[in-house]
Amino acid sequence: MSSDLTSRAAVKPTPWLVGACLLAVYIVWGTTYFAIKVAIEGMAPFFLVGTRFIAAGVLLLGWQALRGAPAPTAKQWGGAALVGFLLLVVGNGAVSVAEHWVSSGATVALISIMPLATALWCGAFGDWPRRAEWSAIALGGAGAAVMLLGRDLQGNIIGTVLILFGATSWSLGTVLSRRLDIPHGPTGFGAEMLTAGLMGLVVSAVLGEHWTIPHAAHVWWAWGYLVVFGSLIAFSAYRFVVERISASLAATYAYVNPPVALAVGWWLGNESFSANVLMGLPVVLGAVALHAWLQTRDTPQLPASVSRATAPILPSQARSKP
Repeated sequence: MSSDLTSRAAVKPTPWLVGACLLAVYIVWGTTYFAIKVAIEGMAPFFLVGTRFIAAGVLLLGWQALRGAPAPTAKQWGGAALVGFLLLVVGNGAVSVAEHWVSSGATVALISIMPLATALWCGAFGDWPRRAEWSAIALGGAGAAVMLLGRDLQGNIIGTVLILFGATSWSLGTVLSRRLDIPHGPTGFGAEMLTAGLMGLVVSAVLGEHWTIPHAAHVWWAWGYLVVFGSLIAFSAYRFVVERISASLAATYAYVNPPVALAVGWWLGNESFSANVLMGLPVVLGAVALHAWLQTRDTPQLPASVSRATAPILPSQARSKP
């Protein structure tokens, strides 16, 4: 396992590839929240999660098989299943359910606390935020509190709790993904999506959701958009940045997703937002920016051959630094 992890650090992705992945995570992902809201008009939430990720996982793993990529080992399937469960079944599933009551823009505005939640999970694994970083986390909490007091979220307690629960699970999955033995590249991403899709269908069956095939064309368009752009492109891009660069850089999608989602929801869905969301969101984004700046300022310079940006977490490091 260590040799495979070391090889990830040795191959440095080109700047244009990193930029393309960040663009997909920043812009494309911001549009998927509205697509989820459209899709659940004709599909049950976990049935949506199951079918979209099974389709994306089969396509990605099939493409890898045609290229001659080795299949995951049993241990790697287990790691992929755990990450897929936390990110896609719990994280994405909770958001899909919550959007029955909460607008897509307000949903992603609250999810903007994700980088701060990720910092707290890093602390749980031994790398607690420094004193200055706690100020950013407190500021982000204040901004989230302002949004929670608005009519968008205050009147939808269940939806709000689900969004926060989903964000907590997603941030934990992000941190764990750098500590588990998961296949490198598209094979790993496909394994995460396929296992998450299967588990999503199990959850759907347990909850007694109706497995009905939608008839409305706009629901099918939304489902297809989520499979291709939300899963195959944006999710793979996110996992690529987490795996090959850093979880902190990947988490910067929180800067761009909220305004994109707000604009798309307003333009295509005629969604309106309370003043609390518009006041609290800049505070949260400012806190995320402050946290990122503090991390950049305090990060020690490492040799170019083993830069922190590309070095993975080796087993011997797993108990100290994420």
